Amino acid sequence: MNQKINDWMKELTLEEKASLCAGLNMWMTKGIDRLNIPPLHMYDGTNGIRKTNSDEEMGIATTGNIPATCYPTGSAIGSSWNTELLHEVGVALGVEGKEMGVELLLGPGINMKRTPLGGRNFEYYSEDPCLSGELGAAFVNGLQSQGVGASVKHFACNNQEFEKMVTSSEVDERTLREIYLSAFERIIKKADPWTIMCSYNLLNGSYTSENEHLLDDILRKEWGYEGVVLSDWTAVNDRIRGLKAGLDVEMPGPAHYNTTAIVEAVQNGTLPEEQLDKSVRRILTLVEQVTANEEESNTAAIDYHELARKAAAESIVLLKNDNGILPIDTAKTKSIAVIGTFAKKPRIQGAGSAEVTPTRVDIPWEEVQKIAGESVQFSYAEGYPKDERIDEAMIEESAALAAKSDLAILFVGQPEYAESEMHDLESIDLPEHQVKLIQAVAAAQPRCIVVTSSGTAMAMRPWVQHVPGVLHSWLTGQGSGRAIAEILFGLTNPSGKLSETFPVKLSDNPSHMRIRGENGKLYYREGLFVGYRYYDRKELAPQFPFGHGLSYTTFAYSDMKVMQHDRRVTVSLQVENTGAVAGKEVVQLYIHDEECKWTRPEKELKAFAKIELQPHEKKEVVFELEERDFAYYNTKYNRWVAETGYFKLVAGSSSRDIRLTERVFCDFGKEEVSFHKFSLLNDWIADPLAKSVLEKCFNEMNKHVIDQVVLNEGFVGFWGDFPAIKVLQMFGQNWLVHRSPDQVMEELIAEVDRERRQAVQ
Repeated sequence: MNQKINDWMKELTLEEKASLCAGLNMWMTKGIDRLNIPPLHMYDGTNGIRKTNSDEEMGIATTGNIPATCYPTGSAIGSSWNTELLHEVGVALGVEGKEMGVELLLGPGINMKRTPLGGRNFEYYSEDPCLSGELGAAFVNGLQSQGVGASVKHFACNNQEFEKMVTSSEVDERTLREIYLSAFERIIKKADPWTIMCSYNLLNGSYTSENEHLLDDILRKEWGYEGVVLSDWTAVNDRIRGLKAGLDVEMPGPAHYNTTAIVEAVQNGTLPEEQLDKSVRRILTLVEQVTANEEESNTAAIDYHELARKAAAESIVLLKNDNGILPIDTAKTKSIAVIGTFAKKPRIQGAGSAEVTPTRVDIPWEEVQKIAGESVQFSYAEGYPKDERIDEAMIEESAALAAKSDLAILFVGQPEYAESEMHDLESIDLPEHQVKLIQAVAAAQPRCIVVTSSGTAMAMRPWVQHVPGVLHSWLTGQGSGRAIAEILFGLTNPSGKLSETFPVKLSDNPSHMRIRGENGKLYYREGLFVGYRYYDRKELAPQFPFGHGLSYTTFAYSDMKVMQHDRRVTVSLQVENTGAVAGKEVVQLYIHDEECKWTRPEKELKAFAKIELQPHEKKEVVFELEERDFAYYNTKYNRWVAETGYFKLVAGSSSRDIRLTERVFCDFGKEEVSFHKFSLLNDWIADPLAKSVLEKCFNEMNKHVIDQVVLNEGFVGFWGDFPAIKVLQMFGQNWLVHRSPDQVMEELIAEVDRERRQAVQ
């Protein structure tokens, strides 16, 4: 491969190299015919392949795209918490992609859910980087195992649609690393995606397509990423600056004006040709990766629609099940009122560039009748109009139908126009006509089940307290109708868990005061406290917590054990199915740092596992934790730091349903502080060697001054947060005759460094 690329590089002209750095058209990279360098075909694909009939057309908001399997959206399948499922869907998309001539799939979407109003939230997995990173890595590995490349997006901090192309996400470095980049880093290290797609927005004042800190310092140098970085469509601003930062491919093409600009920049010396060559070599390596995997897949034939059903069933979350109203017992239920337009015209996905033309769609109204059979009589009412009018006649009809039935099932959710790329949501409440419908039906028929559809968290007050059953179906793709029906009637035991927190009301969300940017800047002032991290710290009860999801069986946790070896920690525990039916449980492991000097969340998800258990079956679950799992990003030293001390390891069925806790002391070694002129007195005395050096200095100073400096508890309690140099300035004036405080500090730092070197030797 390297020799072939070297040969191509020798033959390419400057103009040809420049032309390779932009697409040929809307969906293809440019090839060079005379050198047999082929173009590559790429298409949108976060929850299925959106392939247009022509590579010259964008194809958004049309039904004329080529049909493909529509899987659950990111927010839905994120709630499966099932890495094996994500790998399986990735493989299936790779096989189907090969059949459709797809060589790069533009997905998965990895951005964190800072606010539930994000217009593209339905494309993204979670509010938590550990969950998103593990699911994303599994998906990428599955997809690329079939020779179809992934494009992980949108890098980075693409958290609003409002004026996103001109708004700078202003994020402090620690929050950036721990929340918004961590999932990308995990995927790069575990799956090595062939491409990364940068986002539209600016990040801390610089467009991500030309952000040197993001693309070069972090992505390339720190993480060691060697794949191709491509732009989101029209996300390029300054092409020469972008090339210097590491943006390889501009999409769409052909962008003749930028090809000319690249050639001129090389010729006039403002762009070193070596920099251009780096991008071209990465592009050619991608071409070789794809063409080397052109043979047909040897994977067994896949029933795509059946997999879509399976994925939907794993993603749907049973939020509420008072008095065991679910599953529906057909022996005791002879008539069911099905209410709501979504029962016959279900919402299966969001709108925009991720919208797939499905090969077929399961209809809930049809599927519930197939499963229940002739022993149950079904009736239907539309329930609410397509617009936001409150139609009292439709509500009265629905309530009357429910009253004369044994049970009512309502299908409600966010309207289709509410959730789409290019605009954010206005609300996370159901439309008012649906709220009134639920209240009226619940009053007429207490045996009432609500099936909700949305691509993001949903607020459910004031109606949720009046209904005994709530099933959140998300936007679960073309197989959702069958999956919902099987869960309702107990053929499938629900196993989804919320991948994001559902607040009681929108204003409970930590980003509520700064949801949208103003004057071109969006300040992430909630910092680390996104999602459940905020609700924990605020001691604020959500409607349904992160990780929540009920089952038709019960699980017991026991025998938690913690073992340390080197700087790794092994956690094991037993989980038993204590109910009467088979089910799947998601075991969640969180970590709490008890002693960190810096602010940290109350707990953070660090591992999880989804296991299947037969009735009364018990299994051991084992988690392997590395030093990084205990670390935070220390901006003082610009690196990840795991501090020696006590940690709590907590295992639970959700972030608020904690079953087991163990306290463990982890020795990650002594933190070696790099001292500087303004290092705090506390930092000096925290390091035994540095404290010894400083004490010798103060002892010498005390010989020449009246006001003595002694590093006892009282002195340090008052002066500890002062830089040590200020102690010299305060007490050592009569001693500092021939030297300045700056010179003394330089000598002390040099002595500490010298003694450290001697200790190592």
